[in-house]
Amino acid sequence: MKTAIVHDYFTQSGGAEKVAGELYKMIPSADVFATVALRDKLPDELKDVAIKTSWMQGLPGMRKLYRLYFLIYPIAVRSLDLSAYDLVISSSSGYVKGVRTHPDAVHVCYCHTPMRWVWSFDNYSSRESFGGGFRRILSSLVAVLRLWDESASRQPDHFVANSEVVAGRIQHIYGRSAAVIQPPIDIDRFTISDVVDDYYLILARLVPYKRIDLAVDAFTKLGKNLKIIGSGPAAAGLKSGAGPTVDFMGRLSDKDVERYVSRCRALIFPGEEDFGMAPVEVASAGRPTIAFRGGGAIETVIEGVTGTFFMEQTVESLIDAIERFERQEWSPTVIRKHAETFSTEVFRERFKSFLRKAGIAIDNLEADSFSNSLTGKMQSDLAVIKGRDSVRKAS
Repeated sequence: MKTAIVHDYFTQSGGAEKVAGELYKMIPSADVFATVALRDKLPDELKDVAIKTSWMQGLPGMRKLYRLYFLIYPIAVRSLDLSAYDLVISSSSGYVKGVRTHPDAVHVCYCHTPMRWVWSFDNYSSRESFGGGFRRILSSLVAVLRLWDESASRQPDHFVANSEVVAGRIQHIYGRSAAVIQPPIDIDRFTISDVVDDYYLILARLVPYKRIDLAVDAFTKLGKNLKIIGSGPAAAGLKSGAGPTVDFMGRLSDKDVERYVSRCRALIFPGEEDFGMAPVEVASAGRPTIAFRGGGAIETVIEGVTGTFFMEQTVESLIDAIERFERQEWSPTVIRKHAETFSTEVFRERFKSFLRKAGIAIDNLEADSFSNSLTGKMQSDLAVIKGRDSVRKAS
């Protein structure tokens, strides 16, 4: 089958881009499309790949202004010519689910989430610095885009969601069912360290909806060490309210990230994410997570085993969780075992199994690294671990 992989846009580096890269690694004969592709934002798997882009690639200021072009992405998506492909796999949190394909082609959409800022506009915009007048204008434009997105959701033949939470949104918003395949985590990137230093860690883009402000306020109040790795438009505001124990480190090299992850006390994960790769990445280094109990964290963090939850997005609730966390001992090997159930090998096996069940035969899929039996064994091992932990708590 002639295959195309199409991603919304490569204008930032995040979990969705990593998934697009892994899909290509799984089907290396595929052609890759996007509305826009900034070379330095491509995942490693796509660094040397010729990405086929739309006319939007030549628009001015794309690096900084790509969000402001939101109304013309649907036009750019429709301009992508995928008529020659038998199988189209779209990686979408926005627009490319609406791409035009050949009538006989099969379109599988790996959906990271229905457009968050379109379907949760009030909640999303309340944390942005929009004036009242601009917010009203934007709300009207978003209503138009919402109608387009509903129509675009009818284009894929199959939906795959990155979490149960997102599958529920797809059902609620689009009226479509979705298989659930969690995104791939490169667990071999991280290792367990013999040394744990006295700091907590945030690993994220600095944008308002991730609620990093809660962590900044909590650690400023506690006087505990917090290191924040990442950059973004919310950085200046966060820094203005931070105390001396909060260290903004910006973007770091992969090597530095791996070192800080392996030696942190725990990851702080205060936002409500669609899935959220960071807790699993940190778990692959044997480190636990303190997370808000919502979104994808419910599926990636096991209470009392790989981390602990706070129930409300308030500074007080987060502080309570930190204090509870510090009273418990944590097993790096148990946490690492949990991370193995989200590995790239498991992702590939599940995605290939989905394609087979959907009647899609691809001759050039990369050879399986894990068998179903091994995946099942890993899940069985984790069940044993959970059982032992329950016994330990009861005693």
